[in-house]
Amino acid sequence: MLIPINNCNKLKFIMSNQYSKTAMLCLLITICSYGYSQDSSKADKIISIPDKVFSALDKKTSSIEQRLNKQTEKYLDKFQKRESKLRKKLWKKDSTLAKQLFDGVDEKYGELKNLTGNVNKYAAAYSGHLDTLSTALSFLKDQNLSSNPALQKTLSQYKELQLKLNASDQIKKQLALREQMLKEQFQKLEMIKQLKKFRKDVYYYQQQVKEYKEMFEDPNKVEAKLMELVMNLPQFKDFFAKNSMLGSLFALPGSNATNTTASLAGLQTRAMINQTLVDRFGSSAGVTQQLQQNVQSAQAQLNQLKNKVTSYSTGSYGNTGDGEIPGFKPNTQKTKSFIQRLEYGANVQSQKARYFFPVTSDIALSLGYKINDRSSIGVGASYKMGWGNNWNNINISHQGIGFRSYLDWKIKGSFYFSGGYEQNYRIMINEVDQLRNYSAWQTSGLIGVSKKYKISKKMKGEMKLLWDFMSYQQVPKAQPIFFRVGYNLK
Repeated sequence: MLIPINNCNKLKFIMSNQYSKTAMLCLLITICSYGYSQDSSKADKIISIPDKVFSALDKKTSSIEQRLNKQTEKYLDKFQKRESKLRKKLWKKDSTLAKQLFDGVDEKYGELKNLTGNVNKYAAAYSGHLDTLSTALSFLKDQNLSSNPALQKTLSQYKELQLKLNASDQIKKQLALREQMLKEQFQKLEMIKQLKKFRKDVYYYQQQVKEYKEMFEDPNKVEAKLMELVMNLPQFKDFFAKNSMLGSLFALPGSNATNTTASLAGLQTRAMINQTLVDRFGSSAGVTQQLQQNVQSAQAQLNQLKNKVTSYSTGSYGNTGDGEIPGFKPNTQKTKSFIQRLEYGANVQSQKARYFFPVTSDIALSLGYKINDRSSIGVGASYKMGWGNNWNNINISHQGIGFRSYLDWKIKGSFYFSGGYEQNYRIMINEVDQLRNYSAWQTSGLIGVSKKYKISKKMKGEMKLLWDFMSYQQVPKAQPIFFRVGYNLK
């Protein structure tokens, strides 16, 4: 069924009660662009894109830019302090070299903090996603397909993000060169260990920038839908070839053929080079073989230089091969935000009926924090539900509550050492005031092993076998061995 453009506002209200915010924005783009899709060859049609679409684009861009600014400033301050400490250590051994290496360092870091990112297109940090989105919005503006003033704001934010990416890319390269230079000097004095923390920070900053860039490169539903819309417009392909950053760097199909031909004028062709070599050296088999060997040798050296330059820009130089940091195993959690390092979990533990207790189940929720790739700590709370003594005597009751902490440390593969401390109230609860009787709370100390396994991309299961080594001191005595089954969500 075809939907007229003037029904967009009515649809916004209807969809707000049925769809998520992201799904609504995607559908609005599709519906409100209906007027253009019937005849895309006419540029006088108007695509009505709601302000919420641009707000969604701005929110993602602003978030990445703020994180990048915050982390860059944080790391540059850290590097500055590291170099101040390195200067003091080196001064004790070679004051002349210390003065040579570290004089004017504060000014240099000040310059790095104030980098604007205004560089030529050949030195710019390229982001395919940013290039495509910027060109798409520029196309809508250029063709007058969208008169929404929010479009200009979004374009400005994309430009600011590009400048920040350029600046961070420059900082990465400067830090990699600085690290390599300090490494060479400290190695001569057998002080390479003193440089270890500085080199680690360089690695983590490079990884942090890479992670933020990857976050932006991953398109959300609104961006994907917007790109789907402009890709269906025949004029966009030609516009992209002529106006995108990629199109300006390389002669893409559809770009200005005259300029492309002019840019190649004066360059020697393969036939011209071959004829010059024959005229100068002759065409014998020996000469040809010697030239081929020389070309292969030159190509090998060129590849080595290319790899070295690439490693400087990516931050891998000095972290692999002969230049790797001794004993350094990167912690991938270090570049993640506090929220990203949290784990949400739940587990269940059941106990059979005993003299003092009916059949019970402990249902617990936990919140954990990943210290590194091998370990995590967390806290949680549990509720003990009573089921009765047998199938003929089912009776739901409140048998207690508990508070707990835990530590998981990876042993090998999917097996972990697990430990924890708990406070449990194991008396039937009839009223809240009972919980104020602190002498009724029992203390548990748990150690054991756990097995974790993957269920889905964002969910993991775990089984824990734990021994309560403090159970023998409890009155009434509690069960010493626990088996818990749980799930963790990222």
